[in-house]
Amino acid sequence: MTGPFLLLHPNDNVLVARALAPEGLEVALEGGTVRLSRPIPMAHKIARHAIDEGTRILKYGMPIGIATQAIAAGEHVHVHNIRSAYTATHVLQDADGVSAGVSQ
Repeated sequence: MTGPFLLLHPNDNVLVARALAPEGLEVALEGGTVRLSRPIPMAHKIARHAIDEGTRILKYGMPIGIATQAIAAGEHVHVHNIRSAYTATHVLQDADGVSAGVSQ
């Protein structure tokens, strides 16, 4: 735990706010202390360390998105700088083995 932030999985590159973190709050991260440039709402994320554009965002050790730009350590991580990485994990099939609802 880092102040009001939680590390949910050791592989995560984000920390999750367990309470509102006010602008200006100093947060100790692996690379040093950062000062929040904006308030971070409860349940929102900040970068645990610098994240390069195109890097998968990991929460609970699972990918939840991809960085659309470089994200500095301590910066808010949300829809303004990540895009969805969700993909289907299974395909529904009819009894004959043909994908349900897919016309060819």
